[in-house]
Amino acid sequence: MTPRWINALLSSRGTEIAARVLLTFPFWASGLIKLLDFPGGVAEMRHFGLEPAWLFNSLTIVVQLTGSALIIANRWTWLGAGALGIFTFLTILIVHAFWRLEGERAITALHTAGEHVGMIGALVLVSILALRPRSHETQEQAAPAAGMLQR
Repeated sequence: MTPRWINALLSSRGTEIAARVLLTFPFWASGLIKLLDFPGGVAEMRHFGLEPAWLFNSLTIVVQLTGSALIIANRWTWLGAGALGIFTFLTILIVHAFWRLEGERAITALHTAGEHVGMIGALVLVSILALRPRSHETQEQAAPAAGMLQR
């Protein structure tokens, strides 16, 4: 049995919003940095061989900020999470390709790729949860039905 205060915390709309903000933090923070320091973002894209670098930086900003906003707002969550999930998978292939590295660099890239896989799982999970009714909505819907059964 879940303690009442844990249940209240986990069913709180504020907790849900905070969790969505925290989940998307790596994306919206990166997107804002690339937007505010556009030349730095272009240099990063160029470093990883992505040309035209200005276009890849622009697309990265759009995907990271829009995907994050959709998840935080809980609107078209599947679209935002899907875009960020694909982006994250491509990041593993392009930036954290541990199979092409050796030694300590390979180990670091492997750990980072593993964290990215976990993030993809979290993005799938937030999409699944967005499809489910909130617990108070379920209780409100169940109450009239229970009243009809008692009549």
